[in-house]
Amino acid sequence: MEAEPQSRGRIAVLGAGSWGTALAILFARNGYPAMLWGRDASMMERIARTRRNESYLPDTPFPALLEVCSDLRDLARQTNRFVLAVPCPGVRPLLRTLRPLIGAGSLFAQAAKGMEPDTSKRLSEVAREEIVGHWAVVSGPTFAREVAQGLPTALTVASDDDAHAAVIAEWLRNDRVRVYTTDDVVGVEIGGAVKNVLAIAAGISDGLGFGANARAALITRGLAELTRLGLALGGQTETFMGLSGIGDLVLTCTDNASRNRQVGLAIGRGEALGEAIEEIGQVAEGVGAARAVFALARRHAISMPITEQVHAVLFEGLAPRVAVDTLLRREPRVE
Repeated sequence: MEAEPQSRGRIAVLGAGSWGTALAILFARNGYPAMLWGRDASMMERIARTRRNESYLPDTPFPALLEVCSDLRDLARQTNRFVLAVPCPGVRPLLRTLRPLIGAGSLFAQAAKGMEPDTSKRLSEVAREEIVGHWAVVSGPTFAREVAQGLPTALTVASDDDAHAAVIAEWLRNDRVRVYTTDDVVGVEIGGAVKNVLAIAAGISDGLGFGANARAALITRGLAELTRLGLALGGQTETFMGLSGIGDLVLTCTDNASRNRQVGLAIGRGEALGEAIEEIGQVAEGVGAARAVFALARRHAISMPITEQVHAVLFEGLAPRVAVDTLLRREPRVE
């Protein structure tokens, strides 16, 4: 099932935020006719007219092979290749809408990073409950704007079907995008979800003015938390040492282009969660992931003290400085 260079079927990207738009641009540049779908018909009409997503990636004009679509039924008639880039809470409702519109044997790639907030299920678990098809997960240290600008990037594609992973990798790969494949779907998804929670923690620390030493400690001990949870759920150690583990964690915790880090920075400076999210103007998946990961860790009796404190700050009214003090005063232990 390896993709041949001449086989350039349409790819539908569902979700017209920054990441979905960047992926649609990438596919079109790679020679695949791409279709970008979004729920907001008026927004999609503007995008179609201006040939750019002025809300999220205003500096990147669309390639000729990129079409804009707001009719899901029409889109589903034209392709059986789908990339999901909608926020985590929207994945299940979208799949339920899509299910009667598609045929058997459709190919899917999940590009959002997070978990379903109410159930703590990984998005591939949600997907398999709703639609029968060939599934993969796309992850790694990537900011949408840099992908859209054609800057060097590395990605991981995870699937329990090697042939399907190879097909998705072919959609993404070019001389600026290096793609690795793995069968560790669990590890890749856990890495993508937990790193967003830890990025909020790093942002809170920096917002409080605690400096680079504290940030490095949070990243390092955060990686330990991420790995403990991932291994308990069946992930592989090598994954957490790779692009979708430490790679994505470092990127998201240290660069201000990270929405989750921005949320943490605002909270550390004294803003309320609602104010921080409104100021960013985009979904920060780490907020919902904090609730889901916290519940999952409790369910499996996994020690995740940083995640616990982020959850307490976001949802229990704990002062950020008290959360940091709580982490520092924990009982001494062997690393």
